[in-house]
Amino acid sequence: MGLDWYAHGRVLVWSVLDHHSVCSLECHLSSTSQEQTLSEKPLFVLCRFEDKLPGFDVFVCTADPKMEPPSLVINTVLSVLSSNFPSEKLSVYLSDDGGSELTFYALWEASRFSKNWIPFCKKFKVEPRAPEAYFALHSDVHDTKCGQEWFDIKKLYEEMKNRIDSIVESCKIPEKTRNQHKGFSEWNLKVAKNDHHSIVQIITDGRDTNAVDKDGCRLPTVVYMSREKRPQQPHNFKAGAMNALLRVSSKISNAPFILNLDCDMYANNADAIREALCFFLDEKTGHETAYVQHPQVYNNVTKNDIYGNECIATNAIELAGLGGYGAALYCGTGCFHRRACLCGKKYSKGNIEKWNIEGQKSTMDNSIQKLEESTKPLIDCSYEKGSQWGKEMGLIYGCPVEDIVTGLAVQCRGWKSVYYNPERPNFLGVAPNTLEIALVQHKRWSEGMFQIFFSKYCPFIYGHGKIHFGAQMGYCIYLLWAPVSFPTLYYATVPPLCLLHGIPLFPKVSSLWFLAFAYVFVATNAYSIAEYVMCGGKLKAWWNLQRIWLIRRITSYFFAFFDTIKRQLGLSETHFTLTDKVVTDDVLKRYEQEVMEFGSSSIMYTIMATTALLSLVSLVWGTKRVVMDFELKGLDQFISQVILCAILVLINIPVYEALFFRSDKGHIPSSVMYKSVFMLTLACLMPI
Repeated sequence: MGLDWYAHGRVLVWSVLDHHSVCSLECHLSSTSQEQTLSEKPLFVLCRFEDKLPGFDVFVCTADPKMEPPSLVINTVLSVLSSNFPSEKLSVYLSDDGGSELTFYALWEASRFSKNWIPFCKKFKVEPRAPEAYFALHSDVHDTKCGQEWFDIKKLYEEMKNRIDSIVESCKIPEKTRNQHKGFSEWNLKVAKNDHHSIVQIITDGRDTNAVDKDGCRLPTVVYMSREKRPQQPHNFKAGAMNALLRVSSKISNAPFILNLDCDMYANNADAIREALCFFLDEKTGHETAYVQHPQVYNNVTKNDIYGNECIATNAIELAGLGGYGAALYCGTGCFHRRACLCGKKYSKGNIEKWNIEGQKSTMDNSIQKLEESTKPLIDCSYEKGSQWGKEMGLIYGCPVEDIVTGLAVQCRGWKSVYYNPERPNFLGVAPNTLEIALVQHKRWSEGMFQIFFSKYCPFIYGHGKIHFGAQMGYCIYLLWAPVSFPTLYYATVPPLCLLHGIPLFPKVSSLWFLAFAYVFVATNAYSIAEYVMCGGKLKAWWNLQRIWLIRRITSYFFAFFDTIKRQLGLSETHFTLTDKVVTDDVLKRYEQEVMEFGSSSIMYTIMATTALLSLVSLVWGTKRVVMDFELKGLDQFISQVILCAILVLINIPVYEALFFRSDKGHIPSSVMYKSVFMLTLACLMPI
């Protein structure tokens, strides 16, 4: 058998010991300095005896064909189906919480297209392997070396995409199409988004030697799953879907390693699975590794990252620092797991896990129909009642950010986690392209993380003596996003109000104490800029990030704080808000031009606009009053507040434009402006 090789960070050598042992692994770091990060180390991997590689299950989750278009979902599926990994050892599971036959239809179409797409990718070493992303990067045949085959595969893809989009638009599957696969019969019964029976359909059976692509090579297994949902029955959102996938996959493929992806995050590196194996199979630390987390990187971030989605410094420094403690955050997507860890297994030193290859082969005697029928009861609403699922097994329930708390629980069982940030991102997702979507997303995250802080899973309590104290503090950087809203809101309102009323808050410029305030301000921002630029960011992107952090803290985090308190008092329940992946062409155009998108009457915008107007009025009227009433002596007292208001005004320039000058659909509605002016008037008339 020939040698297969690829590049990215370590040397991997496989050798067969005996019939029952799978392989031994010897990893040697190259001559690169030991102090370099994982993302900087060159990796050269040599693999022999690929029949001894472990199996890999890939979980992709979606929930609504309107907010998460099926054509987007199947691009993620196709990107992992065509990975550089033995197809017979790869299984891809799509969890559809919406129970939509439109999503099932799209997956069926994708499985048929994969018979041409997989051999095309492997023959020409295509990157990336999500068709939409590939053809966007290579829009002309002259950009490739594929010749006529490029035209043929592009035509097949566009025809498939058009069929999917037209059927999704019509919301009806033609009878002729329904007759081509038995799975469509599941929708002969009444199926509603939140009220439907369990559905499991094996679309491609990777065990079948006759399931081959156009070159005669085996195809990966493809499975559609939609767990049962009933009104008044808790379904535990994405955590419930992941746990259902764990149970179903254990009966079909039962691979020892799992990759989970959001439906909008495609594989950007065909060797991503092989790279992950380097960490799990490292002879020194692999046996204690529970999961390998990649950063969330996006393919649609604007030049200067208008909504601060990229998190350059966070990815390069904060998350990497937590990874240094063996406590990398589990972020819910782009993560490779050891199945046993997700299923609740505790780490035991010296316990070397063996891959159950024989167990994986035990399903060979079961027909597709038998497997489908035997797995359906595993995803019924009643299956988890009285069990440890959602507690000690699988992802943990009861929190909107089930991924973070699950990662913490796994680490507290003695396992380590790895944060891997390669130079070329292994996965790329879709970033929010409107301000409202970005704020709603951060509200959900900050609310969920603040709930963790109040729960029994608080790192300082649950993690005490189990994970490093530095890791406990690292977790709390994110868990305490919500209360950070108060000091930010204070600085955005109190200094401007006091300036307006002629009340000094900071030391005079002539005072030595002024130097302390000036030093903190200058040093903090200079360090922040240097850190951001050294991580590869631009100065304008850093400025945009300061704006978005201000807006997040006084809106998303502020509301998240009170919603969490209400939940702790039993006055409300946890809700999961799905992020919309669909926007109109004019919204997309403004996003690409880096024009901030408002366009709704959200109460978040009312608070944002009120603080922005307060800063503007305070700067103009307060400065005039200081100069006129106190002459130049007033500047000595109020210069700090004037500078702070000036910075707030500069940060809020896009808000003023949306309030007073823009006429497109993305401007701030008049109703928001009237409410903001009313609140501003009350604030200014308030006696201080």
